[in-house]
Amino acid sequence: MVRQMGKHEAHRFSTLLTAQQVRDLLATDEGIDQAIDWCRRSAVTKVYVETFRSGYLAPRETLLHVKERFDSAGFDVSGCVTTTVVGKQSTGWDLISCYTDSTTQDHLGEIFEFTADLFDEIMIDDFLFTDCQCADCDRARQSETINIGDKTYPAPGDTWADYRCELMVHLSRDRILTPAKRVNPNVRLIIKFPEWYGRFHEQGYEILRQTADFDRIWVGTETRDYDDPGWGGRPQYQAYFVMRWLDGIGGEKCGGGWYDPYGTTKMSYVEQARQTVLAGAKESLLFCYGSLLKDTGPDNVEALRSCTPELMQVAEEVSRRQIVGVAAYMPANSLAGDEPHVFDFVGMMGLPLAPCHKFPHDARAACFSVHALKDSKLPQRLSTLIAQGVPVLITDGLAVRLDGRVQLDAPNVSILPVRGEPKSLLDMPQGALDAIRLPLLAPLGRTFEATNRVALYLFTDGGWVVENFNDRDVAVVLDGAEMTVAARGWIYEWNG
Repeated sequence: MVRQMGKHEAHRFSTLLTAQQVRDLLATDEGIDQAIDWCRRSAVTKVYVETFRSGYLAPRETLLHVKERFDSAGFDVSGCVTTTVVGKQSTGWDLISCYTDSTTQDHLGEIFEFTADLFDEIMIDDFLFTDCQCADCDRARQSETINIGDKTYPAPGDTWADYRCELMVHLSRDRILTPAKRVNPNVRLIIKFPEWYGRFHEQGYEILRQTADFDRIWVGTETRDYDDPGWGGRPQYQAYFVMRWLDGIGGEKCGGGWYDPYGTTKMSYVEQARQTVLAGAKESLLFCYGSLLKDTGPDNVEALRSCTPELMQVAEEVSRRQIVGVAAYMPANSLAGDEPHVFDFVGMMGLPLAPCHKFPHDARAACFSVHALKDSKLPQRLSTLIAQGVPVLITDGLAVRLDGRVQLDAPNVSILPVRGEPKSLLDMPQGALDAIRLPLLAPLGRTFEATNRVALYLFTDGGWVVENFNDRDVAVVLDGAEMTVAARGWIYEWNG
């Protein structure tokens, strides 16, 4: 059963019970009682009960019992499928499958028929892609032909991205959406897009068509801890950027974010929650129940529980407003070149970004990276924006590629020294940051002075949030007002 959030609820928390956890932790009523108690203490009001993961299909009887128990306890209950180890193994990551293989395609359809018979809503974890380069895949790629069962579709070209995107679009339609809705006409299917947005199309995620095809979309906001040796390297702002960017594509279809405890501390776990809320997500999925019972999970959950009332209040304020900021243009299916995730680092510099996938003709200030080269009309469009006097920040990588085609020596153009290493932006001194921010914030009527790793979020009614990702207190000056932001803390003000 899927209940609707109350009309005054701007945000909710949910969790996932994986197929293996259904088997190992929820096979008895005592185990279910413990899970229900944990959810209630964690402000979780919805659970996703997974039927399949990594070659294992949970028993129908157990799934039904878990569903009925949670439903009778007042929770919303939906299903989930994680498409790992579905069939023929990919030549790439061993969890991923070869979807050129017809037997694997058919098994995928069977999994979704099974799940749709049990649930009216199904989440698909972010493994619905392929990296296989086996002989069968390579022949199909070179022939620019997609075969799903007895159906044949043309591919737009012979690159791996061309083949994989076309394959996964038609596979989703013919082996997920169609069989699921045939079994259950009321079922809604949610595709979760990963946090690694810079490589979507290379692995077969075609965000425009798949967003149009699926009933809803979800967003991976699991940035973890930047300095963690195993999971690190992704700045906290990435969760905000990808959520806002995909929200611009999906609109009302964009349901929520999804984060986990892996490679996190208490503070970086809470920061994932903050970024997800600031990005306007309607729901935070806490992956996953079993993982949150061990290792860093319990401490993370206790930290989140202590912050939950404040997060809900902030979510309510965010839901009433639109963001204001520097347009950050990243077309769908664009290539990052040597500037991967550059916008995530720019956000850590205290520039309030407004991510967009369409050219920001009406922007009051804008930022452009190598991604923008996907736009065949970029030189003309950018030249027009510059001629209008709009303050523009352009990465050095893009500037080199536009040399001679766009007048970049205009006084309203600044060049950002990425030097092919976006993470180096985190080392930029405050003086340089303040100089970069000044012209870009002027059209927004704001000024901001702060050290690095301090993010600024602006809203339509003049409301603002400042979050400090440093391990020390920092002094900032916003619109002439001096204030101190605690280490790994945030402050905010709402008007109206």
